[in-house]
Amino acid sequence: MSPTGFEGLKALIVEDNMHMRSLLRALLNSIGITEIAEATNGQAAVALLHAHSPDLVLTDLAMAPMDGLEFTRHVRNHENSPNPFVPIIMVSGHTEKHRVEAARDAGVTEFLAKPVNAHNLFSRIAEIVERPRAFVRCDTYFGPDRRRRQLENYAGPRRRAEDFQKVDIH
Repeated sequence: MSPTGFEGLKALIVEDNMHMRSLLRALLNSIGITEIAEATNGQAAVALLHAHSPDLVLTDLAMAPMDGLEFTRHVRNHENSPNPFVPIIMVSGHTEKHRVEAARDAGVTEFLAKPVNAHNLFSRIAEIVERPRAFVRCDTYFGPDRRRRQLENYAGPRRRAEDFQKVDIH
């Protein structure tokens, strides 16, 4: 196996399906990540965050009693969270727009649609390692900056296209 640069990383897999956990573990191993902890739901994963101190988390969306969204919000916002800045990749077959937006709004760093393959997982991990996003804190959100692009010539408070649309008053 050729080096990927990820060999020293520690991962936490939060997934209720045993076969999916096994697949994610095998994919992580294939890119050099061998120190991996596993949990079957968000509640069990919270304890592992303290004990394992992962460099990245792969979490499913739909689990009980604590799903991936609740888990992500806990990691980002709970006063006892050991690392609110840990990169979280949500791995889910629920790829409807409202679910992806809910994951983003909970503070997920990256979203990966099932079925997962080594290339897609590698590219998401490379993204969080090589181009980490700044974190934002406001009244209703704490997590990675949801904007992907930074405008080099930006000089004002507004960023969205509709902010610059001419307002017609009649």
